[in-house]
Amino acid sequence: MVWLAMMPHTYAQARVTDDRGAYVQLSAPARRVITLSPHATELVFAAGGGAHIAATVNASDFPHAARALPRIGEGLQPEPEVVLGLMPDLLIGWQASQFSSLTALRIPSFLSAPKTLSDIPDTIEKFGMLLGTQDIAQSRASALRVQIDQLNQMSFSSPPVSVFLQVGEPPDYSLNRSHLLSQVVKACGGVNVFEAAAAIAPKISAESVLAQRPAVVLLGRVGAPATPTKDAATQQYWSRLNLPAARAERVYAMDSDVLYRPGPRLIEAAEAICSIIEQARK
Repeated sequence: MVWLAMMPHTYAQARVTDDRGAYVQLSAPARRVITLSPHATELVFAAGGGAHIAATVNASDFPHAARALPRIGEGLQPEPEVVLGLMPDLLIGWQASQFSSLTALRIPSFLSAPKTLSDIPDTIEKFGMLLGTQDIAQSRASALRVQIDQLNQMSFSSPPVSVFLQVGEPPDYSLNRSHLLSQVVKACGGVNVFEAAAAIAPKISAESVLAQRPAVVLLGRVGAPATPTKDAATQQYWSRLNLPAARAERVYAMDSDVLYRPGPRLIEAAEAICSIIEQARK
């Protein structure tokens, strides 16, 4: 968690712990941040620090203001010379390997890889501390925690509703219990039919989906609506295979960035996801 050590006549020095368990300490608010993943960009904006992002990766496209930010490429192996030229005072990534080529630059780095829904508002608060935008960050984090509490307090009648989380068209992958979207499904009284898979994104086949007989299909697609919307193309695909969800017309598509990025939008979409699961229960 976050704590402050008050320094006389200076910025309140922020010391936070990132998601690898490493301490990140700044003696002044970060003013030139490089975000190495789209979800990190969203979280920095949510913390009120969007104006302090010096550059980001190609895929960062939300909020709309992020599209105007300078780019450093895909960000998987950032070029030290490019990073150094941007004069950052903080790097935020999602894999430790992203920092490996930058160690010699001695730039503070924060690894953000939320594993639970509660990690999202916690991270926003931490970014607020590092950026000196605590008031904005705490307000946004508090609002998200209220939504998470409401989600966790929801109760549903038995039996639980089986849900297939489709990744790819045609379906090639799904998600296991470790993914935050699966946690949302569980909180909504659903059961992810591939929750027990060993890989976080298990390779699947149409036959393996048919064997699970899901009552709901939820597909992530780039550019789809931000809330679950019945999808004719995916409905037709599964109807030909006589999937129960397709027979009941419970096949939905939704913006893949909302579903798969560990950010505020997934929490905000939880109510709509719960709604389609609850409809399948009736």
